[in-house]
This record gives sequence, C-alpha cells and structure tokens, in this order.
Amino acid sequence: MMNHGAKLHELLRRAPRLTLAVAESVTCGLVQARIGAVSGASEYFLGGVTAYSLEQKVKLLGVDRAHARRVNCVSREVAEQMARGACALFGSDLAVATTGYAEPSPANEIKQPFAWWALCHRRRGRALRLDSGQAVMRAGCVQFAGAKRTQMQAVVADAVLLELADYLREIRA
Repeated sequence: MMNHGAKLHELLRRAPRLTLAVAESVTCGLVQARIGAVSGASEYFLGGVTAYSLEQKVKLLGVDRAHARRVNCVSREVAEQMARGACALFGSDLAVATTGYAEPSPANEIKQPFAWWALCHRRRGRALRLDSGQAVMRAGCVQFAGAKRTQMQAVVADAVLLELADYLREIRA
C-alpha cells in the first residue's frame, strides 16, 4: 500500500490552490481516509461521499439510473458521472471517483475483480452541469487477478490517487 497523501498535499496547495472532493463505491471510503490522513488536508479537501447503492449514486451524484442499472453500477461512464457529481455536490475544482468489483461476483458473471476510476477537473469560474463538456475528464480501469477484497480496494485507492497526482503534476508543469 502506498500513501500518496503527502504528494497530493504539496500539489494541491500550490497556487492557484485547487479543492478536491471524492465519490467512492468499491473503495468504500479508503480514498477519503488516505487524503484526510495528511495534516492540513482541510485546506483543499472539501469532503466525500461513499455511494454504495444505485439509489445513492443517483440521488447524491446524479448518475444515470438506466445506464447504471444495465451495468450494475460498474462502468467508465458511471465512474465519470460520479466524479462530475462530486464536483457539483461539493463545489470543488477536482473530484475523483471509484466503482467496481472488489472480488469475483458469480451472480454478475464477474470472474476477476476490476474497477473503474475517474477524475473530473472543473474549469474555473464555470458552473458544472452533469451533461456538459465543461470539465476535463480522465478515467481508467484497474484489474488485479486473484486479489482479495481488501487488496483490491487498496490497489484501486492507490491507482486513483496516483492518477490524481500525475494529473496535477502535468497541469502544474
């Protein structure tokens, strides 16, 4: 397990300062815990939500119910909608989101754990509508064959935080 919190702390505090929110499902609060573990995180971390069920993803984050139902809430599109929804909910500049399977799910014909992550960067000074193109979006998929549930959650949390740090380095270069 890696802790990217200190790197993120440094990158998020640079001018212009950016704020961050999190929407989680598969990682069940682990991303938020890692961000909040760094002293001073309150300077940029606005908060997060763990929306485990379809109903909460729709209600809190504006996820499209029909699409999410078809894919059991696990797709790139759902992750992106969760990230945009977290930006809108918290009014943050940035948001990251995770959704996936932490272990095989025979009922859903999932043989190996996998998860989608997404990052949303809202353009400054613009309202963010969930259906708009007014944000930079990045997304990816994490797979870890044979992982145990908590291993997979940790790998996904590490992946999304590493992607966030890489994105911040890129835009601040």
